Amino acid sequence: MRLLSRAMQLLVEVPRHGKLAYCLLRDERVPRAPKLVLLAAMGLIISPIDFPAWIPVVGELDMLALGILAVQTFIEACPEEIKREHEAALAANDSIFDHDLRDTTGALRHWARGLVTRARARFQHTDDFDDSYPSIAEG
Repeated sequence: MRLLSRAMQLLVEVPRHGKLAYCLLRDERVPRAPKLVLLAAMGLIISPIDFPAWIPVVGELDMLALGILAVQTFIEACPEEIKREHEAALAANDSIFDHDLRDTTGALRHWARGLVTRARARFQHTDDFDDSYPSIAEG
């Protein structure tokens, strides 16, 4: 039962830690070395080279574990005061992550509206239809 509760806690922490890591990665006050280690680990995770992939379940779990470990290690390597600042901003929905997410969804909505508007305008033009052939009644 303890293992299940730890797994559930981990599932709740992963998105929160991911958002915090994103904010810390974008903060120029955070030292470069932890950022490089995190980016190297993420590069290894998404690389096409997957060493123990032939092991059915473990092949995928090792990459998940590496990702969680890399994010956790990166967060622990960041200065405490900067971590607290970003955690407070995340709690208030006013973090770098929240701003980037709002900007991206706003840009996607704007792009989608423009796409729909252009498509409607294109299909509403009736002048494009050439009716130069006589109808049966005229013929």
